[in-house]
Amino acid sequence: MIMFSRPQPERAEDRWKHQLARFVQDNKQELAALSWGLFLERGESDETLGIDVQPQPHFVYCPKTAIEALNQRVENYLQEILGVVDAHQPDKEVLIIGIGNDQLKLIQFEPETPPPACFEQIGKDVNTLLDQLEQRLAEQIKS
Repeated sequence: MIMFSRPQPERAEDRWKHQLARFVQDNKQELAALSWGLFLERGESDETLGIDVQPQPHFVYCPKTAIEALNQRVENYLQEILGVVDAHQPDKEVLIIGIGNDQLKLIQFEPETPPPACFEQIGKDVNTLLDQLEQRLAEQIKS
């Protein structure tokens, strides 16, 4: 006898993760351009780009010291995230920390076109990219 299990219904508190993943998939080139533009503006920095979905989805900076402090409070549960942050190569990949419902979601991808070329091709300044992407975030991520 073959038994099939029904897919578990999505928990409301986890919905943001799927919405964020969809947002990233739909906006990879723009996120790569934003990531590189912010890198050019800030230079070598210990801050990682983040998306906080509460109360309204918006971009934030996540200082490494804050991630380290949180890691200590959660008994080194975030050690892998710190390793990814340390190894991040902004000219090749995009790294974003999603924050929502007392949870983190690490987003890391290597776009088909490297971030510097994405920034050049899109041809928009960082503030314009931030405004456009935050508007799309608000449309796509609903708590």
